[in-house]
Amino acid sequence: MREDGQEEAALLRTLHKEHGDALHAYAQRLCQGDRQRAEDLVQETLLRAWRHPASMDPAQGSVRAWLFTTARNLAIDAWRRRSVRVAEVVTDQLPEPLPEVNEADRAVEAWTIAEALDRLSPAHREVLMECFYRGRSVAEAAARLGVPPGTVKSRTHYALRALRVVLEEAGVLT
Repeated sequence: MREDGQEEAALLRTLHKEHGDALHAYAQRLCQGDRQRAEDLVQETLLRAWRHPASMDPAQGSVRAWLFTTARNLAIDAWRRRSVRVAEVVTDQLPEPLPEVNEADRAVEAWTIAEALDRLSPAHREVLMECFYRGRSVAEAAARLGVPPGTVKSRTHYALRALRVVLEEAGVLT
């Protein structure tokens, strides 16, 4: 704890006494009535206030506004984290086994793609090789090929279009 820990503890008690009820009500609305999330939000907001006591200086502005803004930002961050998570599925059924990989089909597919790539221009072929087969980013491919990143992007776009045409002509795509 910091040397002035008693002052900071007193600051937190004062903040909670003066703003706790309003902050909790605001957090309840932000969390759509979820009491546990609202309590966690209030706790995290007060923890941020404890970590940044200079922000609580009335000369910096309204303490309540800082607390409410911090709570709002924390709620938005939490919502964003939840929205990108894959939902958990609970089931008592085992997943279906993956289909067996037919090595002959795989070899024919690789041969077909290699032939199609050979029919592309060298510039298109090398950009596809760098980005897709070697897994390089646009910036990495640009550095490797000695061209600007925008050129890599446009070549990739046109190379994929050309590859699609070649595969359609070969009867692979319809």
